Order: sequence, then structure tokens, then C-alpha cells
Amino acid sequence: MRIAVAQLNPTVGDLPGNRDRVLQAIGEARGMGADLVVFPELALLGYPPRDLLHRAGFLDAADREFERIVRSTEGIGVVLGHVLRGGTREANVADPSASAFGGGTALYNAAFLLADGGIVGWQAKHRLPSFDVFEEERFFTPGAEVGVLEWNGLRLGLSVCEDFWYEGGVLAAQAAAGVDLLINVSASPYFRGKPLLRYRLAERWARESGAVVLYANLAGAQDELVFDGGSFAVRPDGAFLLAAPRFTEGVFVFDSAGPPVPSPEPDGIPEVRGALVTGVRDYFGKNGLRGAVVGISGGVDSAVVAALAVRALGSERVVGAFLPGPYTAQESGEEARTIAEALGIRLVEIRIDPIFSTFTEALSPHVSVTGVTAENLQARVRGVLLMALANSLGYAVLACGNKAELATGYTTLYGDTVGALAPIGDLLKGEVYALAHLLNAEAGRSIIPEGTLRRPPSAELRPGQRDDEDLPPYNVLDPLLQALVVENAPWDELLRRFGETVVQDVAQRLHRSEYKRRQYPIVLKISPKAFGIGRRFPVTEGFGR
Repeated sequence: MRIAVAQLNPTVGDLPGNRDRVLQAIGEARGMGADLVVFPELALLGYPPRDLLHRAGFLDAADREFERIVRSTEGIGVVLGHVLRGGTREANVADPSASAFGGGTALYNAAFLLADGGIVGWQAKHRLPSFDVFEEERFFTPGAEVGVLEWNGLRLGLSVCEDFWYEGGVLAAQAAAGVDLLINVSASPYFRGKPLLRYRLAERWARESGAVVLYANLAGAQDELVFDGGSFAVRPDGAFLLAAPRFTEGVFVFDSAGPPVPSPEPDGIPEVRGALVTGVRDYFGKNGLRGAVVGISGGVDSAVVAALAVRALGSERVVGAFLPGPYTAQESGEEARTIAEALGIRLVEIRIDPIFSTFTEALSPHVSVTGVTAENLQARVRGVLLMALANSLGYAVLACGNKAELATGYTTLYGDTVGALAPIGDLLKGEVYALAHLLNAEAGRSIIPEGTLRRPPSAELRPGQRDDEDLPPYNVLDPLLQALVVENAPWDELLRRFGETVVQDVAQRLHRSEYKRRQYPIVLKISPKAFGIGRRFPVTEGFGR
């Protein structure tokens, strides 16, 4: 059988646009001689649709587009993720916050097999993820039955995303029943290391079932989530029949009895770069934003963000702003200009000293403008200027904070926290440097100057300021934050690995700055635990560890 995978990049809620993408992909698959074309999870609605599922009229409109797709399947099989409405479920009908938003409607996240203008069958998702960024139990009812679909003399086992990750359940039952092909439709967000986990699971399912396993994943980005695509097919002997590119929309074909292809490589910093570029590109493209403003300080964080923005949007849609203050070093200006020239972007230079002085003069009769007050005031002046530049151009600001800064609260609200999107907010400082070196290597020249990479990081808000005077050194802070935030390591283990003084200090900073992160721009997720919707700690809490 010749099989196509339509690795699409839908926009959540754009039902006509997503329908056209699906219909175009079906046409491409036909043109490639495919017998069957497989789409990712909820490819028509986009993922995750969240409370749109409860918006009056949304599912009615989605079903109308779904019917158009069903009618387009003459002469070809189509596997497509969609929502199945199936009666009612027990619900709170007294509280309007429940009854007005979903109430007792039973919705199933399902994979449908379509062919010859009709529906052959479907398989509902059993396991509804409600951890990290997922909240499917809020919307969906778990499936109760498992089946194998007969089509064109073949036995097909369909499953939806999370069911792929459980040892028992849907895939195990289908494998035991006997199948010729296991098909999993997914909307699996990327984090570094996740592709290898998928490959290992697929190889196990292929061995257990004695059948080819096909994994079809979304590509593109939705808010903070990035979907890496990377769809693949693997034989029972572990050989791959398909390894679709990552972060790329397209239709990719293979023959179920064809020769193997090279196994996909594990991901690393190049895939992180791909994820971040995809996240910036799709956030601006899907939201109709004309371009980006980046405050370029001469430091590595802002240099990397500017380079990512240019990769995503093109140099003509990125404007840099260098906003020196009373403590800005001459080298910072030189490096900011070098970065802007290397990227081919316009650089606006505005000194903040006169504005800072005016604010200081206005405040001085009432408060002492010294210390942290003076430092934050400089950052807030810069924030005002960045937002004004963005407003005047119809652009949006990209925030340049990294994960270590967000974790420790080493940011100024309404200063360096302004913006619509934070591309590197899930990268620890060492990862930012690794990405900077990769960007230079890929360009074959120094986009990010050696001086920027060598200089000790500094916010330059007071004379001689250095990050490692305000924070633990990054070679200590990075692994500690990895253990504390991502791995959720026990307190005793943290003390043993890093020592009580630094652990107490960093933990207090983490808890004290939760309110800042609630007001931070959307952070693109590239780790198993990013700041944002996947981390739900209370602002007010007394545990402290």
C-alpha cells in the first residue's frame, strides 16, 4: 500500500482555512498515487482548541467543514482527527460557570477513517492527558471501546496521541486482535529529547503487533506550544519506512512494503533553533503581526532573539533598538551595531538618560531614587520606548529574558518583561550560549560577536554591575534550576547536590517571583517543564521549598 502523511500546520479555529489545507493535501496525496492519507490529531480544528470547544456554534461549523471533507474522499482512504459528539454526561447544571461552558455535552477526541464519500469507522481516544500543558479532561469524555477497522482487505488499528504512550489500552488491544497497520494521529508538542521517546515506543508497538506503525504529528506552533512534525513509519524489525522532516509542513509518502530509509537522528540544539524559529514565525503569521521590535543591548540574550527573529520573519520585518543609559558600556553600543549590521536590520538608537533624569527629578521630592528603584526605573523607561516603537510600526515586542532570569525574578516588570512573545524564556543561560554558537556556525560568520560571547553578562543598571554578583554563577544556577523546575527534585536531593545556602536562595527567589511570571509574555516551550500554562504554582503559598 502507498501511504501519505499530511503533516499539516493548522491555525486553531480557522475552520475554512484548515479545511482547504486538508482538501489540498488529499489532492496532493492522490497525485502521488497514495491509497491512504493520514492527518494529525484534530487537524481540522487545530490543537489545542481549548474553550472554543464550548463556544456556541463552533462544533456545528466544524462538522459542516468535516462533511465537506468526507464527500471529497472518492477513490482514497483518509484518516482524520475530529471531534465526535456522543450524547450527554453527568455535569453540574446549577453553577453558570459550568452549565454555560460545556455542561453535560459528551465530546470524544477521535480518529476517523473516511473513504468513498463516507465514514468507515472511528476510534475514540481513551487516555485524556491532563498534565503539564494538557487539559483534555476539561473537554473530552474518554472512549470506552477498542476496535479494528476493516478496509480494502486490511485491518487498521487507529489511535489518538496519548493512547500511544500507555503500555496497555488501545494499541495493546488492537495488536492482540491482529492488525496490518497501526496508525496514531497526534498533536504532540515538542520538547528537547521527545522525538527519541516516540521512536522507542513505536519500535516496541511494531514488534508487539507484527505490523507497521505510522505516527502522524502536527507541525507548526500554537501560542507557546511548538509541534515538530517528524512523522514516521517503522516496521516490526525496527527499520524506518518514513522519517518526515521536523518543523516542516507537507505531504510525505512511503510504501508499506518499500525499502527502509535512514533512521531519524535524535534532536539537539539545531532542533531547538528550529522550534524557536517556528514559534516566532507562526505567532506573528497566524496573528497577523507585521514585524518585531527587539531591544538589543549588546548582550547574548538579545542578540540571539534578534537572530531568531530574522530567521523567522526576514530582516525587513525586524527592528532593533539600542537604548543606552548612564551605565551602558561603550562596548555594548559597538556590539549592538555589529549585530544589527550582521543581521541586516535597522537599529534605532535612543539615549534614556534625559527621560531617566526627568523621572528621577519628579520622584525625588517624594522618594529616594536609588538602588533597585533607580535600576528598575531605567528598565521601565526602556520598556516604554520599546512599546512606543512597536505601536508606531504596528509591530510587537519580543522579550529577551532567559529561563534563569525568569526563574529567579531577575527581571523588571513593565521593563524588560514587556512584549508579546518570549522566544528564549525556556532556555537556561548555557543553552542560550550554545544556540548563539550554532547560529554563528550555520551562518558561516560571526552574527553574534565574539566580544558579546566573552563578556560577563550584565544588566548595566549600575556601575560595574555583573549578573554573577546578583545571582549564583550560571554554571551552578543552570543545573540547579534544571533539577528544581524541570525535574522537580526532592529538597534533600537538592541540598545534597548544591548545598543549603544556594538552594535556599534560589528557591526563595523562585517563589517570590511567581507573580512576575504571571505577567510575562508567552514563553515558547522547548523543555519538559516551561514557565507558562504547564506550570501552575500558586502566587500566594507558604511551603517555600
